[in-house]
Amino acid sequence: MAKKSAVNKNLKREKLVAKYAAKRAQLKEQVYNKDLSDDERWLAALQLAKLPRNGAANRLRNRCEVTGRPRGYYRKFKMSRISLRELGSDGKIPGIVKSSW
Repeated sequence: MAKKSAVNKNLKREKLVAKYAAKRAQLKEQVYNKDLSDDERWLAALQLAKLPRNGAANRLRNRCEVTGRPRGYYRKFKMSRISLRELGSDGKIPGIVKSSW
C-alpha cells in the first residue's frame, strides 16, 4: 500500500485539475492565438501563471486504484502490475488468465 498522504495529495490535485480545466484551456487558447495583440496575449499568460500549479493536468500521477502504487501502472486496467496479476490469478478480472507452462 502506498502512503495515504500521497494518495490523498493526488486526489486533491485531481479535483483542482477538474475545477480549473476550462479556464486553463481558455487562457491557453488566448496565449497561442496569433490574431490577438501582444498585450492581450501577455495578460492571458499572466492570468494563466496566477492559477494554482496543482491545477495543471501534467502534475497528476497515475496510481493503482486498488493499492495506490504509482509504478508499474497499466492504464487499460487502472491498476499496478502486482494487483493485476493477483486479481487476474484469482479470476476477478474478466478476460485475464495467468499463463503457466
